[in-house]
Order: sequence, then structure tokens, then C-alpha cells
Amino acid sequence: MFVTVNGIQLYYEVAGQGPAMLLLHGNGEDHTTFDVLAKRLESRYTLYMPDSRGHGQSSPVPHLTYDEMAMDMAAFIRQLGLEKPVVLGFSDGGIVALLLACRCPDLVGKLVVCGANRTPKGLRAGTRRAIRLANLLHHSDKLDLMLQQPHITDKMLGAITAPTLVLAGEKDMILPQETRAIARAIPGARLLVLPGEDHGSYVEHSDTVWLAMKPFLTGR
Repeated sequence: MFVTVNGIQLYYEVAGQGPAMLLLHGNGEDHTTFDVLAKRLESRYTLYMPDSRGHGQSSPVPHLTYDEMAMDMAAFIRQLGLEKPVVLGFSDGGIVALLLACRCPDLVGKLVVCGANRTPKGLRAGTRRAIRLANLLHHSDKLDLMLQQPHITDKMLGAITAPTLVLAGEKDMILPQETRAIARAIPGARLLVLPGEDHGSYVEHSDTVWLAMKPFLTGR
């Protein structure tokens, strides 16, 4: 299905039944990264799985910004009439989720952020070097995005009112101190670092993240 937001077409799929949950994928991915997780969740939630602008089947754009992607998701929630959905964002999707929750706090019910960073310096140095090299060899607006953005301050994170769970893998490409700083800046946020997991191993084509977030979402 497609919906028009902010002058572009966003492709999305819907599955399941129950309260609304919005799943936001990472850089260079599309909604199919949640294929395994969706099967686990669809008996509990109505899942809305969009492709971000410039990704998947959604409209290509000449330049990507996290702020525009976040405003796309705000428009998506409003146009589909979603009532305070749970928002789960992974990697770039986690950045988008943070921006959505701090700029439009009234739209988010609960927030689960996996492997997000506040600035490019929140990535491990080796990861940044690898991205710069890849971008030199094969320039990409998606790699530019990771090297130049986001620019999220603690003051912005302090505006988040949704109950929040901050997740990361023990071997994540996000610096541990960056993950801890995000959790500290969000009022009342919980932090969970998953032993043995890397940046995407517990989310991409996996339902491990459900075991991590189930107590936060269900209270048991």
C-alpha cells in the first residue's frame, strides 16, 4: 500500500491485530528487515511497516535528512489515524524514532530504540572509517546521511514523554557511552545492553528483540 506524506509516496505493509506498532528500519534497508519479528508480533499488535523515503518502494529523493524522515512518520501516523502507537526504531530508524518522539511527543505511546546515535561521533571510530572508505569508493546519499547526521542534543531528548526502552548490542557499532548517554537524557528511560549481540543481530530477520522488549511492553 502507498500513502502520500509531505509530497512523497511511502510504501507500507500492515499485518496482525491489536494495538498499533510502527516498525522503522535501518539505513539501506526496507520493511522486510522485520520479517521474522513481524511473525512473532502479529498476534499481539497491528504492525505498520513503512519503507523510509529513498528506501525500498517509497519515493526516491535527491537528498536525505533524518528530520524529514521523522516528519514523514509523524504525517504517516496522523493520516492513518494511529492512536499513540508503540514505535520501534532500529539504527537509522532508531534515530528517526527519537526525533519523532522529541518533536511530536503527543504521537508516540511507547518508544523502543535499538542501536541509535545522537551524532556521527556516536559511532565507533572504526565504523566511521569504514563508512568513509565505502563512500569514497561508491558515493551514496545514504552513507552521507550516516557521516553527516544526526545532530540530537540532550535537551531535545529531554522533551520525550513516552516511556522509552533503549537497546544496544554488547558488540554494537554504537559506542557504549553513546547508548548510555541517550538513556540518561530521556526522562525515565530504561537501558538494556544485549550480551553477545552486534548492531543488528537481534533485530534484522530475528525476533530476539521481542524477548528483550516484552517485559517493557507488557509489564511481565
